[in-house]
Amino acid sequence: MATRKRSGASTWVHEDAESLFARYAETKDKKIRDRLVVMHQNLVRFLAGKFMNRGEPIEDLVQVGTIGLINAIDRFDPERGTKFSTYATPTIVGEIRRHFRDKAWSLKVPRRLQELNLASNKAAENLSQKLGRAPTIQEIAQAVDATEEETLEAIELGNAYETVSLDTKLAYEGESAPLSLAEFVGESDGSLENLEKYGDLSQAMDCLDQRERSIIYLRFFKDMSQTEVAKKLNISQMHVSRLQQKALKRLKDLLSD
Repeated sequence: MATRKRSGASTWVHEDAESLFARYAETKDKKIRDRLVVMHQNLVRFLAGKFMNRGEPIEDLVQVGTIGLINAIDRFDPERGTKFSTYATPTIVGEIRRHFRDKAWSLKVPRRLQELNLASNKAAENLSQKLGRAPTIQEIAQAVDATEEETLEAIELGNAYETVSLDTKLAYEGESAPLSLAEFVGESDGSLENLEKYGDLSQAMDCLDQRERSIIYLRFFKDMSQTEVAKKLNISQMHVSRLQQKALKRLKDLLSD
């Protein structure tokens, strides 16, 4: 082998790789696999370079591509006569594309459901063209070989692919100052939460005498002053004040019980 010319160096490397693949297929020796990984790093870097300028560092893409390379080495059968670079390229590129697909989801979703979501959407599109109508969940589930529950969950999780900020402005025609999405989000109705309290208060009010009930009603439900209540009931303001204090204490005791 030392007598080979320099022009045959690439042939020597190719032959060495073939012998290593043959030995690895027999032994599954991890040291041999590590040598094969190092030998094919240029292939990974070349393929990763095709995905540059997409917001991911090239070294991260190389690491992801190396995972695909290792998978390809583990599954490669040298006896089939296929060139390894031809066999490994789809696996490496597929791993890099899955990396971008995982990064694109706004929320963390298991890869199994991501893949099922893509398969379900594709099956729904194909079935719509074939049937001339929107397919049912059962029909989609049969097409992707999954249960109806799994298919429905995968389709619903597709909403996690892109989320919308609550600060997003919603512009409507004719509006100079558009509202944000947060202003349309529902919240607990305080009046509904107080219904039970109002019911208890109503029962406690029934325990007061007529004059005390009138004073509480006019003061706190009609928002009248003590002077206005005194004139309406034809009693002194001081009397109104004493009855009000007595009624409030009575209500407090009844409600605490």
